[in-house]
Amino acid sequence: MNIKLKARLLLALLISIISLHGQTKQQWTAERANTWYKQYKWLNGANYIPSNAINQLEMWQADTFSPELIDKELMLAKSIGFNVMRVFLHSMVWEQDPNGFRKRIDQFLSIASKNSIQIMFVFFDDCWNSNPKPGKQPDPVVGKHNSGWVQDPGDMPSDETTFTKLEKYVKDILNTFGNDRRILLWDLYNEPGNSKKENNSLPLLKKVFEWAREINPTQPLTAGFWSLQLKDINTFILTNSDVITYHSYENPLNHRERLLLLKAMGRPVICTEYMARSINSRFSNIMPMLKSENVGAINWGLVQGKTNTIYGWEHKAENNEEPDEWFHDIYRSDFTPYRKDEIDLIKKLNHKR
Repeated sequence: MNIKLKARLLLALLISIISLHGQTKQQWTAERANTWYKQYKWLNGANYIPSNAINQLEMWQADTFSPELIDKELMLAKSIGFNVMRVFLHSMVWEQDPNGFRKRIDQFLSIASKNSIQIMFVFFDDCWNSNPKPGKQPDPVVGKHNSGWVQDPGDMPSDETTFTKLEKYVKDILNTFGNDRRILLWDLYNEPGNSKKENNSLPLLKKVFEWAREINPTQPLTAGFWSLQLKDINTFILTNSDVITYHSYENPLNHRERLLLLKAMGRPVICTEYMARSINSRFSNIMPMLKSENVGAINWGLVQGKTNTIYGWEHKAENNEEPDEWFHDIYRSDFTPYRKDEIDLIKKLNHKR
């Protein structure tokens, strides 16, 4: 049997079993989650980092936090009808300066609110470089996708005794912003198990949900379903997330299959990562489908910048010439559209002139 087909059949079986057994004790009921979702018009937007930041640390550290640029870029997002941004935090910024970090988060939320955009904050992340360091961040590697993006917390033992600082961090942020209407929901862990960590990430995934439930914010909790192979992690995510979120850079047929399987859970569904043009995940063939299914649509990337995400994951280049086709991102660094037809489509779907 084809490996992908086998994985999809296992996913379908997993979802049917979970649906029969119902939610875990603290998970929102499906009714409560659907009532929450109905108060919003169709959610769509981008994973956002300012174009002058190579990673989460450079975005949030005091010396490089850029509210004026953030305002300009979120105005662009507002102009095409985007109403939500998914944004990564980082525990090391909090560890350096908790009070300053909270103030900058508040300032960022005020800028977003001014532009009629709600925020989905992400706590932990298993993607890319595993050794984050505070202070001055490296320059981008020429032509390399996300050369400076850092994991949070990075490589660390899975022994729960090492989680003390992370618990204080998560609870501090949730105690401060857990009733803030500028925040749409909390994405507690991006792609747990990535970077070959697999089930080594499960203890922290379980703990961050436990810590968040103790604070009990008014916003829903989630972690994104991203890999068909991680059975234990997927089971935990689907039985603990109030709202189902997922990633898919697949073609339209496979993407639709995944979203329909996840909708079978009977909960709101939001796609928190999609749109990689060169592998046929595009605005033109994915975004209308997501809207027709009332599934939230959050693509990767807004403005071309230091993350170099116009290049593909495996792209190799010796210079900064543009690839034949951009992988992610919507606007050039001068704020002009990469493709006007995509801007026109997004505006049309959002009923913007």
